[in-house]
Amino acid sequence: MMDDTTQKDIAAMLHAVGLRHTHSRAAVLHVLIKAHGALTQEQIAQHIDKKSPDKVTIYRTLEAFAAAGLVHRAYLQHRSWHYELAHRCSDVQCHPHFFCSNCGLARCLHDTQMPLVRGLEKGYVVQRQQVRLEGLCPACNRALHENGKESKDAAG
Repeated sequence: MMDDTTQKDIAAMLHAVGLRHTHSRAAVLHVLIKAHGALTQEQIAQHIDKKSPDKVTIYRTLEAFAAAGLVHRAYLQHRSWHYELAHRCSDVQCHPHFFCSNCGLARCLHDTQMPLVRGLEKGYVVQRQQVRLEGLCPACNRALHENGKESKDAAG
């Protein structure tokens, strides 16, 4: 259930990019506003109530949002794009993203700054820079170390 402030924010965001306010668009945008990181289309569908739009409608909604500059595709992972609101990125650079190679967690690193790439060979034109970091999230790293410690203790 959306509160009045969120409904007004959603209406204003859609109006600002020239998109019509529909139930499907509002539902998808509400999920993205509340998200703590980039989400796949499947994850967005899981967060929408039972009266949610079908997967095709969600996909078309995300594509319309991307074309309007309201969201961007963070990265492709396991054949699925991750989507997030584009308000924290510039036209040429997006904040870095971290993906856990163990559990699949995707996190936006809003406060992490990366310098723009320089020194490319002549003829290359960078249109947008995105940085993807992969590794273990804190929970998976902790579990790995705890399991490694137990294995060593059992062997000794």
